[in-house]
Amino acid sequence: MDVMGDKATLFESGRFVQPYDAEPARDELADMGEAGEETRLALAAQSGDAEAASVLGAMLLRRGDLDGAEPHLRAATAAGDRAAANNLGVLLHQRGYPEEAAGWWRIAAVAGSAAAAHALGRHHRERGDEPAAEYWLRQSAEQGHVLGAYALADLLEHRGDVGAEHWMRAAAERGHREAAYRLARALDRAAGHGDETGGDSGAAEAEQWYRQAAARGHRRAALQLGAILEKRGELKEAGRWYLTSAKDGEPRAACALGFLLRDAGDSESAAVWWLRAAQDGDGNAANALGALHAERGEPQTAERWYRAALAAGDDNGAYNLGLLCAEQGRTAQAEQWYRRAAYAGHREAANALAILLLQNGDTSGAEPWFSKAAEAGSVDAAFNLGILYAGRGEEEMALRWYERAAAAGHAEAALQVGIARLREGDEQEAERHLRCAAGGGSAEGAYRLAALLDARRPPEPAHELGEIVQEKTECEEWYERAASQGHRRAQVRVGMLAAARGDVVEAARWYRAAAEAGSRNGAFNLGLLLAREGSEPEAAVWWARAADAGHGRAALRLALVYARRGELAEGQRWADRAVALGPAEVSERAGRLRDALREELSA
Repeated sequence: MDVMGDKATLFESGRFVQPYDAEPARDELADMGEAGEETRLALAAQSGDAEAASVLGAMLLRRGDLDGAEPHLRAATAAGDRAAANNLGVLLHQRGYPEEAAGWWRIAAVAGSAAAAHALGRHHRERGDEPAAEYWLRQSAEQGHVLGAYALADLLEHRGDVGAEHWMRAAAERGHREAAYRLARALDRAAGHGDETGGDSGAAEAEQWYRQAAARGHRRAALQLGAILEKRGELKEAGRWYLTSAKDGEPRAACALGFLLRDAGDSESAAVWWLRAAQDGDGNAANALGALHAERGEPQTAERWYRAALAAGDDNGAYNLGLLCAEQGRTAQAEQWYRRAAYAGHREAANALAILLLQNGDTSGAEPWFSKAAEAGSVDAAFNLGILYAGRGEEEMALRWYERAAAAGHAEAALQVGIARLREGDEQEAERHLRCAAGGGSAEGAYRLAALLDARRPPEPAHELGEIVQEKTECEEWYERAASQGHRRAQVRVGMLAAARGDVVEAARWYRAAAEAGSRNGAFNLGLLLAREGSEPEAAVWWARAADAGHGRAALRLALVYARRGELAEGQRWADRAVALGPAEVSERAGRLRDALREELSA
């Protein structure tokens, strides 16, 4: 005869108290807090009702009344009640008698108590007896006990056993939030490492488990879910999960929420969350606060937060302190902070330190730091190494580092590789790298790509000035991109192409932009355009600017203008200037004009 009763009935009556360290998700005890019910149970227990004594003992144990609970639990245990035996073990463990507690858990576990088997398994694991721990935890898990399944999964995972995932999944499916979080993390890692179980399906399943854990109040799961949604561009929902996690005390979520708010233009609210995270020891948030105060022109406050970040173990704090000191001209202090961060493995600090040493003339000291930063993955350091080797005339080594930086998306490095390939005559590779440079925002890259494409174009028929042709070639689009970034030669070229299309207004706009930026060719071409439109006095102004900058043809044009006006001496002066500036054709024409003006003046 099974005097310990039916397990389902015992669970429903609330006679099992959760073992120590149980997750506070769903208690197995029903809420029987009414005084009348307690009185009824006490009377029944006094009359020898073992079940009533067990339930009353569990009620008092849950309330924390260990002295009141113990006699009832001992009486029920003596009558063969397995729930009481389990709960007596819990009580004794709380009193500090773990061995005696384990004895009662064993009695209850042998009688079929899954909760007691879980507690006994935990007891053995704490004492280092993993085989015994696995045996009892497996007994608990196989009976459907969620905490037993989680504890078994944790033990197996610690040993690297492939069976861990099965039990972690079992616990998660039964609502264990930590199991759901850990299962999601495992799926995430598998997806990130290209595991067979990974890929998009693994990432999607991980997200679902994060959602389950987050919905049950797991703050780290809410943080991970927010990060997934932010990466996907679902910022509003990401912000909600960050907020949930941050309110539950997760400083990383508060920091992430601050960045979301900053990106949305709400720096004040961002600062509130960063402050909260920084006060909880988040170094990234302290750095963000430092940067915010630096932008506001408050260097002392910025320095205080950067130091707080460093104290929190964030090496970015030292790097940012170096940047702050460098901006203030405190070079020696900047070098110290850069060195501290660089020695800790901060690659951008190593690059910044190398630049500082190079500026101080210490090339030999700079090179190893550039190398260290580049080997650690700093794209800027790889590019700087290229510049360093190119300056020494070591073109092969320079190209090697340029190629490495270009492969990582560095626009100016791609430009240098493109130029090198052009010199070698490899137009196809040159074009590929120039497109990378131009697409990455390099004005020179866009100009050189345009020039490469321009050289391949068949000649087009000329157009009358004022005759607008709307179609633009790809090379003109790249010229325009470079021109819009302030590239003077591109501006001149865009003006020339516009003039060839007959678009005088557009041509004048670009010539003027180039001329005002100091382009002598722009000034000369603008003068030509103005002269053709009948504005010779204004044209002369621009030609004078071009000639003063060394443009021989502009000087010759000015000589002709003054000769026609009858200002022979001024004409002769500009003709002399044109002879000196050249090129040969201009010098020859200017020489004849000068001689003619000299004869006219001496006549």
